[in-house]
Amino acid sequence: MNIHEYIKTYPDFPKTGIQFKDISPILEDPKALKYVCQQMARNCKWADKIVALDARGFIFAPMISKKLDIPWVMARKSGKLPGETISVSYDLEYGSNSIEIQKSAIKSWEKVAIVDDLLATGGTALAAAGLIEQLWGVVHHCAFVIELDEEFLVWLKSRKILSKYSYSSIVSYS
Repeated sequence: MNIHEYIKTYPDFPKTGIQFKDISPILEDPKALKYVCQQMARNCKWADKIVALDARGFIFAPMISKKLDIPWVMARKSGKLPGETISVSYDLEYGSNSIEIQKSAIKSWEKVAIVDDLLATGGTALAAAGLIEQLWGVVHHCAFVIELDEEFLVWLKSRKILSKYSYSSIVSYS
């Protein structure tokens, strides 16, 4: 299945210079969505747990979790999770943000797969990896639907650091 056909590009969204990749057509087609989740699950099959990144990772994680019969947990924007959490700030392609996870979400030495829709700067995934490691988890794999491979992104410090982890994408744009 050619998933490129299911991704729509919106120039200058959410701000000038950004070529936004919209996954809505994938979500609107059950066969495309199933295919994407099966491909992502293949790369996460040795994980003990999935960490889904806020918010579009929440779409894919439950289906991958069900297929692999492993639990999934949320890494959310700060202030959105109850209970004791740990948090970290990071840079995005067009700004900065912070992400948190519940302290009880990851057990020591659990192998964790990180799931999200898009790899651009790598900041969000790298922040999640840092949280997982603070909780003594092991980042097993990072699975993305889309990877942006423009030269300026690939050479960013965050992308270089992220490359120490195994990661995959279904679609790549250069």
